[in-house]
Amino acid sequence: MQPTIRQLALGLALAALAGCATTASHGPLAKVPAKLQPEAGEALLMVVPARGVQLYECRARKDAGGFEWAFIAPEADLFDRQGQRIGRHYAGPHWEALDGSKVVGAVRERADAPVAGAIPWLLLSARASGPGGTFSRVSSIQRVNTVGGNAPQGGCAADSAGRTARVPYTADYYLFARA
Repeated sequence: MQPTIRQLALGLALAALAGCATTASHGPLAKVPAKLQPEAGEALLMVVPARGVQLYECRARKDAGGFEWAFIAPEADLFDRQGQRIGRHYAGPHWEALDGSKVVGAVRERADAPVAGAIPWLLLSARASGPGGTFSRVSSIQRVNTVGGNAPQGGCAADSAGRTARVPYTADYYLFARA
């Protein structure tokens, strides 16, 4: 049986709607490894999808064995679950809301991403470093549902030392606060 034009149009509309929904977030809460769980007494405050780049620089290896891509910093926009931009993520690493509140994080644990080619999932401790507001209560952050963001494969040699690469990535940041 051949699909009608109406059925095809409905199918395309549903596919487009599904694509829009995944722009705001990667879907339901991820199944996070035990070692990435926040401390007892912390509760999920919000899920903040991010879309941006991971920056890398071509540098001489520390062991003097050639050159490698070294991580510099993230540059990403942060969104609420409806897809509205609510802040940015940048070197530090910092998460800064549009209201000026921000936190700085420090990696506590990491786990390989379940998706090939994606940057690791992380658990970070967080402390406020700005005025009170949306992010000022955040005490821990999980980076999960990562897609992309790994250092480039190849293209880093003596003749390209100092060159930067901007590698696209997406992730969900689960922000936790002490109850």
